[in-house]
Amino acid sequence: MDKSKRLFLKSKQSFRRSLSPIQSGDRIDYKNMSLLDRFISQQGKILSRRVSRLTLKQQRLITIAIKQARILSLLPFVNSLPFVNNEKKKTVLKKKKK
Repeated sequence: MDKSKRLFLKSKQSFRRSLSPIQSGDRIDYKNMSLLDRFISQQGKILSRRVSRLTLKQQRLITIAIKQARILSLLPFVNSLPFVNNEKKKTVLKKKKK
């Protein structure tokens, strides 16, 4: 087999799916805050399936539970903590004004 054909062959490595972060006993519910916090970023956004390693069904249930918790004011829609970069910019601007 020449080199040009060898480049397009797929490697025969086995693909092993990692275990889901949700245990079988965990109930996906809007009241289960410890579970929901694991799937929200620091900015308050819902993490994607690829990042959170959930199945499609689990991701849908988590998304619905997070949205219900936001509507019932159990979770904030947006995280109100300022970003570190903005604080640095403000201090630099204050120093320039003086």
